Amino acid sequence: MPAPILPLIEAAAHWPERGALIGLDLGTKTIGVAVSNADRRLATGVETIRRTAFKADAARLLALARERNAVGFVLGLPINMDGSEGPRAQSTRAFARNFSKLTDLAIGLWDERLSTAAVERELIGMDVSRARRAEVIDEHAAIFILQGALDRLATLRGDR
Repeated sequence: MPAPILPLIEAAAHWPERGALIGLDLGTKTIGVAVSNADRRLATGVETIRRTAFKADAARLLALARERNAVGFVLGLPINMDGSEGPRAQSTRAFARNFSKLTDLAIGLWDERLSTAAVERELIGMDVSRARRAEVIDEHAAIFILQGALDRLATLRGDR
C-alpha cells in the first residue's frame, strides 16, 4: 500500500512521537535534502541530489532515510502567493504520488512559499558568492522548509 500523502499536521499523526524526518526541496535539476534530529527540534542539511531519473533519485532518498532512521518525509509544496497551485505544485504532487509507492513512510506536505527567496536573501546577507549560492541553495531551502515544519509541530505539541 502506498504511503499516505497528507498536509503536515495530518501526516504527523502517522509518525511515531520520536524519530528523524527528512525534509525535501524539489527543484527541476536538484533535490535539497535536510534531516531533523530524533526529537524533531533542529533541521540540518544533508546534501543536494543532482536529479537524473526518478528511480535513481528515489533510491538515493530512500537510502538516506534508512541511514538516518527516518520515520517520515516533509516535502515542500510550492504554493502560489494567492494560495493557488501552479505547475510546480502539480509536479511536486506527482513526485509525491510516485515516491509514495516506494515507501511506507508518510509524506507530509508543507507550504514552502518564499523559502528559496528567503534563503537567497540570507546567503546574500552572508556575502556568499553567486556560484556558491547556486551549489547550496536547494539544501538550505530544504533546511528552511523542514525547520518551519518542525516549529509548527512543536507549537501544536505545546513545546513553544
